[in-house]
Amino acid sequence: MGTLTLSAACSSGGAADDGKKAGEGKKATVQNFGIGTKADSTGPATAVTGAKPGGTAYDLDQAGFDYLDPGQQYVSDQLSVQLLYNRSLTGYKIDPKTGKTTLVGDLATDAGTSSDGAKTWTYTLKDGVKFEDGSAITSKDVKYGIERLFADYQTQGPQYVQKWLFGPDYRKAYKGPYTGQSIPDTAIATPDDKTIVFHFKDAHADTPYAMAMPNISPVQKAKDDKVKYNNHPVSTGPYKIASYKAGKSLSFVRNPNWDPKTDSIRNAYPDKWEFQLGIAEPGLTNRLAADSGLDKFAVNLSGSSDPSKMQTLTTDAQYKARTVNEYQPYVEVMNINTKRIKDPKIRQALMYAFPMKQVQQAFGGGAQGELGTTLLSPTVAGWKKFDPFNKLTNTTGDIEKAKGLLKEAGVTGKYKISYAYANTPRWQAVSLTVKNALDKAGFDVQRKAIDPTSYYTVVGKVATPYDIYRTGWGADWPSASTVVPPTMDGRNLADGTNNYSFLNDEHVNTEIDRIQAITDITKQNDEWRTLSEYVLKTDTSQIPFIFDKYFNLYGSGLGGVTYNQVYGTVNPNTVFVKQ
Repeated sequence: MGTLTLSAACSSGGAADDGKKAGEGKKATVQNFGIGTKADSTGPATAVTGAKPGGTAYDLDQAGFDYLDPGQQYVSDQLSVQLLYNRSLTGYKIDPKTGKTTLVGDLATDAGTSSDGAKTWTYTLKDGVKFEDGSAITSKDVKYGIERLFADYQTQGPQYVQKWLFGPDYRKAYKGPYTGQSIPDTAIATPDDKTIVFHFKDAHADTPYAMAMPNISPVQKAKDDKVKYNNHPVSTGPYKIASYKAGKSLSFVRNPNWDPKTDSIRNAYPDKWEFQLGIAEPGLTNRLAADSGLDKFAVNLSGSSDPSKMQTLTTDAQYKARTVNEYQPYVEVMNINTKRIKDPKIRQALMYAFPMKQVQQAFGGGAQGELGTTLLSPTVAGWKKFDPFNKLTNTTGDIEKAKGLLKEAGVTGKYKISYAYANTPRWQAVSLTVKNALDKAGFDVQRKAIDPTSYYTVVGKVATPYDIYRTGWGADWPSASTVVPPTMDGRNLADGTNNYSFLNDEHVNTEIDRIQAITDITKQNDEWRTLSEYVLKTDTSQIPFIFDKYFNLYGSGLGGVTYNQVYGTVNPNTVFVKQ
């Protein structure tokens, strides 16, 4: 999440779909991510109509899981599976009928209480929450779970809470629990077994959302075997791991010490979950489409259908009743290197010339990527439509407008630019499409293929020699606080930066500091949106072109299939096996 996407929601394919019918279906519900009350946080979860407990649900997955340790989990496939066995302080409650999403207390009695101008946050654990061995979960277990995030091997998970406590170089301030030291009470206090208090350096109005990340969860000190914990994390949720063969299979059975009365988020209807890993495409999509045997009870929680199958899947009526098509939190953008292309008129010429519609077709049509004209996803709170360059009117590009801007900028002849792209079939095809359009507008595009494994490292170097290059970014929770600062702050310009356009606008930098200090989360979200619109229209440092979408089928033997728009995956909490 806050996360980058190289292949994003899909990989290359030969879909002939024009995106119209494929783009139909449910739209993003952008105003449904409010913070719930203590009553909303009280279990059990809202019952799903027609659901009965029992049976085995299956997940089919292209790859395996790099991390089962909640401390290391940060990408969508891991986020979806951890809901089965891991509980954080807060979490997302999804109404099985409407899809309305509310942030509530998960292990905690509510979403948190702030004081000291939103610098201090207090959480109280619910009665009856236990580990899989039956021992009670205490505030000290939650604190220990956070302390181990400071260990050297913990490199992949979110870092919000760590940085909020001790600053960007948080590992220098605290080395982790294996040194025998604990985080001082002045940072995290546990006055009793039920209470945990966070004292941050600055105000953070969106703390309740950060507490829903999988790494803000309890770990028993006696069961923590460091790196090996990744293979057998101890459950706090409705299921526990029965067996795990990395890259091949993962089996879950019921955790008898999970009490549904403590959980307003998870229904946990199936007796078992069986994950089949390492299934190649398009075979995986073919199996879900065929809907035979045990595959009738299968779903792919996090992966979209193979694009080569989209024409059939979006036009054949037999699949409609078991299709999920929803927004993911990612926005695809073409970054413009502002250190190299300094004239905003030239950057705007690139914006006008960019061929959105043609690129969309390489994504499998509208069902896997909707045309997007904002730097924030529609899944982010406070989002509104914004199209200052009329891209949705001129979806294939406005060549004449681009030529006029180049002329205004004093460009004579062709304007040469270097275009870096990931060397995969999909991005090879996209790069040719983009080059052809830009060349017609007066540019001379030089394409440069980059090894996909090192792509982000190369384009993230301050001295990168490239002018334009694509990246994808998704909000970690439905607030642009996880989008605007990391991708637009000009003080974040070291190698490895997430500010891939190297934008350094003093107005933007100042506004980021001002907005981060706002304690009213609704007002803050509106301000983030306004600032992102300023960057798009005035700086034009990025060209947004696709809002990624999840599209896939599930087996006819499953019911209660809902969607987690925060994660961009199917929500396993409401799934049941038809009896």
